[in-house]
Amino acid sequence: MISSRNIGVVAAVATLLASAPLSAIFRSWTWLIESIIAVAVVAGAAALTRLVRAPLWGQVLGMLAGLMLALTWLFPSGDELFAILPTPGTLAYFGELLGGSMQDMRSYGVEVPDTNPLLFIAVLGVGAVAVLVDVLAVGMRRPALAGLPMLAIYSVPVAVYVDSVPAVPFVVGAAGYLWLLVTDNVDRVRRFGRRFTGDGRDIDVWEASPLASAGRRLAAVGVALAVALPLAVPGMTGGLLDSLSRGPGNGMGNGNGSGGNSGRIDLFASLAGQLNQSQVADLVKVKTSEPNPFYLRYAVADELRPNGFQARNPSGRSVNEGLPNPADRAGQGVRQTTYQATVEVTKSLSMSLMPVYAEPTRTDDLSDNWLYDTNQQVVFSNRENSRGRKYSFDYVRSTFTPEALRAARTLPAEHPLRRQLTATPGVVPEVEALVTELIQGKRTDYDKVLAIYRHFSADNGFSYRLSTESGSSGQDIVNFLTNKVGYCQQYAAAMAWLVRAAGIPARVAFGFTNGSKRDGDTFTLTNLNLHAWTEVYFDGAGWVPFDATPAYGVPGSTRSAWAPDTDAPEPSNPDTGVANTPSDPDASAGPAGPDNADRDTDNGLSLGGTTPNEQPPVWPWWAAGLVALLALLAVPALRRVALRRRRGGRAVSGTMASARVDGDSEPGTRPVVVLGADANQARADAHAAWAELLDTLVDFRLPVDPTETPRATADRLVRDALDDDPAAVGSARLLGQAEERARYARDPLTGEPLLPALRTVRGVLAARADRRTRLLAALLPPSVLLRWRTGLADRSGRMVALTARARYRLLRWSPRRLLADRTAR
Repeated sequence: MISSRNIGVVAAVATLLASAPLSAIFRSWTWLIESIIAVAVVAGAAALTRLVRAPLWGQVLGMLAGLMLALTWLFPSGDELFAILPTPGTLAYFGELLGGSMQDMRSYGVEVPDTNPLLFIAVLGVGAVAVLVDVLAVGMRRPALAGLPMLAIYSVPVAVYVDSVPAVPFVVGAAGYLWLLVTDNVDRVRRFGRRFTGDGRDIDVWEASPLASAGRRLAAVGVALAVALPLAVPGMTGGLLDSLSRGPGNGMGNGNGSGGNSGRIDLFASLAGQLNQSQVADLVKVKTSEPNPFYLRYAVADELRPNGFQARNPSGRSVNEGLPNPADRAGQGVRQTTYQATVEVTKSLSMSLMPVYAEPTRTDDLSDNWLYDTNQQVVFSNRENSRGRKYSFDYVRSTFTPEALRAARTLPAEHPLRRQLTATPGVVPEVEALVTELIQGKRTDYDKVLAIYRHFSADNGFSYRLSTESGSSGQDIVNFLTNKVGYCQQYAAAMAWLVRAAGIPARVAFGFTNGSKRDGDTFTLTNLNLHAWTEVYFDGAGWVPFDATPAYGVPGSTRSAWAPDTDAPEPSNPDTGVANTPSDPDASAGPAGPDNADRDTDNGLSLGGTTPNEQPPVWPWWAAGLVALLALLAVPALRRVALRRRRGGRAVSGTMASARVDGDSEPGTRPVVVLGADANQARADAHAAWAELLDTLVDFRLPVDPTETPRATADRLVRDALDDDPAAVGSARLLGQAEERARYARDPLTGEPLLPALRTVRGVLAARADRRTRLLAALLPPSVLLRWRTGLADRSGRMVALTARARYRLLRWSPRRLLADRTAR
């Protein structure tokens, strides 16, 4: 019973550890606290039923009853008896929570808030898994099968994430599973009685079982491979090789951060990377009934941090459940017109955001997996991406008169929107001083925003350029305001920061300009048309766009009556409130424009300076990888050639290895030098020739028996492969005789041509082998591979033995041993 209680506790804790991946879904830890309570009640019920020796089905009923009581206490409906006993009203409430959880799962993107339906389904799932794990690990003594329900918990974030699930929660869950296996293994080993190592030595009570140790090592290696392998496999989301091959990425489906939740991609880095592309790629084709549309947008960044604007995780409901009507909040002086648009996303654009015009009212051809965030006005998904999709939607285009915006009242200081979207990361004295100067004497929010907007003009020294300059202030916004050189992301973020410093809600929007590729009512938008601008909130009007970037640097730039082009003012169209500023082709952001002569990529911050980072060609890396692969494959063949040359350096065995001077030579003549054979050298030559013969047999797939004598091996070779070739037969017998004399005779065989004999035998074997065998013998010699495997096995065995001896010496000071010795005394 004690062992069962121990395993039951470990099973409960392992279940909680296996639920760690759920932390990637919820924003807070409420689910974990409630899950701990539910699992503790289930484990307590299991322990009580086992204490009264209930059968397995009784234990299951007891745990289910405990789970029901825990859920009733955690999620009360108000109809419970004694605040804990469920009633039919409680069950009906649970059904409502289940239905609400389905709705919330479609409405919220990860990370989800702590809603009762989502918490209920999470606690119910963890509690059910705890019941299954206890039944499998304790009741049926099959802890390995308990990994299946634990894996079911891990499948939840895998199903809802577009990005790869973080590896740390999986490691935590795997650790719980290993702990459960180890506990059961130790309990089983203890029942064996006397334990032993396998080499005849008994194991003391304080030592761990070698069987358990081996199991733990295998399990740990398996978990490590499960975590590391997906990181190294190309093509898997978030793979290490993918990240290395893509480099810093562009955030738009071609680099790190592609796909997935919008809060996880650096929108500014995406924009900088695409604008600095050396190649032009079509991303979106849009057909609209609006004659002069504004920018097609896909994301906003409304959280200002020390390192710049960041995007929040959007949340909302399905686009098919009805979108809000902008007319409900329209004030006087706001003109709204409804248009239709059809968007076709190419395969070059893959992200979890869908490009739409602001304020869509209806969508077609989008599944329920696509959600709409009313606050951010973006369409997003946590399950799908935009790659290759075609869809249609209706949208409302709002235009404003300066008088209407000037009449908008200032939001109260306690208004949630103002508190959230006027926050700045501390006080920057230079920014505060500039804002104070610009808005001095301005009484309305619109006049303040317009003064800030007009500050980013050529008259004040601002210019557009894709390459920006760094500064010495240590703060990106101060550097930009000082250098006054940058492109759209610097302008948009700087204006939003200044507007926030004036106490007016502002954010940065991302999307596409209208570009320069227009065919009637169809616009083809490329990566060079990506753009960022500022949106300012006015009471009664909503989010109003302001584009402070110089129009000459943005192909397809659009200006409005409330925010005219400060560098080249043009009269606005009274019907639409919009005037398109034609872009000079020579000043475009395209590849041929002068602004792209010196391309720099941004460092990913909202207002940072940049460093030159031209995209290098890819083919040198592929060529280097191919060369490295060929060099790696050539290593066995080169090793075989080196061995053959080292063994066959002499044409004749034992030739003239020693010399002496004959003293009996005639007077007046030269001394006679008598040469003799060196026995040691002759033996070495015979051994080398014989080793080369054995490697040749292995290369050509002929069996080698290390227990045979050289003569027996030579006879078998003659009988099996050389019986009809007299020259090869003689050569094989000569090599066998030389090795036999070198091993057993006092005087080795000398003066025989061993190298020609080797060549003869090898030539006959190669001629009789098939093409595949010859190819492998040349490129991947089996003899070299066998030698490497044998050497690796020997080294591994020595390392294991050395580790075991070191571990045994260290375990002498183990607390378990000291306590065992003290107990024995």
